[in-house]
Amino acid sequence: ECGQYTNKSCEECLKNVTCLWCASSGRCVEYPVRRVLPRADLCELRSARWGVCWVNFEALIIAMSVVGGTILVALGVCCCCCCKKKSKKQVSEGFPVFSEPDKDEERAARERERRRVRQEERRAEMKSRHDEIRRKYGTV
Repeated sequence: ECGQYTNKSCEECLKNVTCLWCASSGRCVEYPVRRVLPRADLCELRSARWGVCWVNFEALIIAMSVVGGTILVALGVCCCCCCKKKSKKQVSEGFPVFSEPDKDEERAARERERRRVRQEERRAEMKSRHDEIRRKYGTV
């Protein structure tokens, strides 16, 4: 079916999506579906056109590689930024980065208890000072 467009124009050949235009030989051939790239004996990459006439396979491969590489690098940078932001947030909140949640909860409970005990000690100390001052000046 594609052979009927041989020695005609690229546009006519590529109207059928199953066809591949070889610019160097002017042949219109069936696109080798089982292979991603056409064989060299069928048509060399710089002459092969598929889909549109203004892009050859060589340029298409380079462009797709650049786009794919850029996407992979961008994803890697995003993952690194997110992981660093998460670890900084955990460290700033007082949580170690690689500790278990149960240990964190126990540590927080112990710290709350220490603070409560210190607060009670301060209150008792302040009360005794105030009582001392009241006795000294006879306001008791």
